[in-house]
Amino acid sequence: MASVDPEVRDEEHVPAEEEDTGAQIAPIVRLEEVAVTTGEEDEDALLDLKAKLYRFDKDGNQWKERGSGTVKFLKHKVNDKVRLVMRQSKTLKICANHLIIAGMTVQEHAGNEKSCVWHASDYADGELKEEMFCIRFASIDNCKTFMEMFQEVAESQKPQEENEDASATAEALEKLNVGEEKNKDKAVEEESTPAETAASPAKEAAASAEATEAESKKDDVEKKAEDSSA
Repeated sequence: MASVDPEVRDEEHVPAEEEDTGAQIAPIVRLEEVAVTTGEEDEDALLDLKAKLYRFDKDGNQWKERGSGTVKFLKHKVNDKVRLVMRQSKTLKICANHLIIAGMTVQEHAGNEKSCVWHASDYADGELKEEMFCIRFASIDNCKTFMEMFQEVAESQKPQEENEDASATAEALEKLNVGEEKNKDKAVEEESTPAETAASPAKEAAASAEATEAESKKDDVEKKAEDSSA
């Protein structure tokens, strides 16, 4: 039986090289670029940390997980208001979205130095709801950084809100003063009107007396003229 040379056998099994025809296949569907907005374009990030968020379920009297992702403190470039926003890492679904205002406090969760809790009026579900949150970080340092920044932001909002309250109070007082002045002017007009009304009958009486006197003098003159003719 004849043997086949290994080199010849290898050459027989070498696949032929694919020829480049230069043909271009156009895509069936043309996809255009779409601008994606997050709603955070007018804000600057003050804090950006990985964490896991929980909310307290009052009905079940237990903590329920809201999601794992990135928690941010976002400061608005115009009005300087700061809000806390947290999105889930994969779906980017919002699991916390609320303003940090004066008077808000955050405290360490009992028995866990990596966690802290706070209350807020949250809008993550599309409606304003009072929530109690608990957030857990990978390290104690991250938790402390979060708490310190939270308190710093809450305290920084006090002067701004006090100024707004003062402005609102001043505006209310100004409107009150204007209203009082208008009432005074109206009262003065009402007081002057009766006096003018009372003066009118007096003038009419004086005019009537003058007319009567003139008529009497006329009669006297005519009488004297008749006596003279007689």
